[in-house]
Amino acid sequence: MNPFSLAGKTALVTGANTGIGQAIALAMGRAGASVICAGRQSCAETVSQIAEAREIILDFSDPMAAGDVFANDQIDILVNNAGTIRRNAAVDFTEADWDDVLDVNLKAVFFNCQAFGRAVFERKGTGSIVNVASLLSLQGGIRVASYTAAKHGVAGITKILANEWAAKGINVNAIAPGYIVSNNTAALIKDEARNKAILERIPAGRWGEPDDIGETAVFLASPAAKYVHGAILNVDGGWLAR
Repeated sequence: MNPFSLAGKTALVTGANTGIGQAIALAMGRAGASVICAGRQSCAETVSQIAEAREIILDFSDPMAAGDVFANDQIDILVNNAGTIRRNAAVDFTEADWDDVLDVNLKAVFFNCQAFGRAVFERKGTGSIVNVASLLSLQGGIRVASYTAAKHGVAGITKILANEWAAKGINVNAIAPGYIVSNNTAALIKDEARNKAILERIPAGRWGEPDDIGETAVFLASPAAKYVHGAILNVDGGWLAR
């Protein structure tokens, strides 16, 4: 048996229409999973590249948006990737910019996990949750107050759910991506000074690619990670080692 195979499993990946979420969905499909691609916008492009996949439209500005999904489908793997970001100096940050990010990046993550956990327990099954955290789950960042707070919260949710659910058949872990080429980092990539400073600190000497996160998600969702619980796995080209 291939311990990295996801054959026979169904994975729900949020924010699967582009970037890291798309890469995770594609990697899950390559590993043999049937993939439900969820996004605020159509995931048709992602679905077209996976042998067995379908899309659903979910807008996590409503943190309870996915509740019925787990009741209606047997889902074995949940990947909480959907997210948003707002950038401004802390003294100018608005309540709307705070609430918009916390609703999508933190509140929805918890209630997705809760609905998934209830469904798994009701069928007396097992499952895996992979949350997408961030280096800013461990650092402070600049001009991203709500994003940093939310990603610290994702790390905490991952640990508390691992404490409660590890013995009940659900693995809960998170990936902390470093600087990955994505929609959320487009502004940094275009900023020549910031881009140069970032590259100079990364031991690997390059920005990460979405596939770097996708393959890591497959590992955490697979039998190979069956004794991995509550981990925040840095995938950062060595950034935090510097």
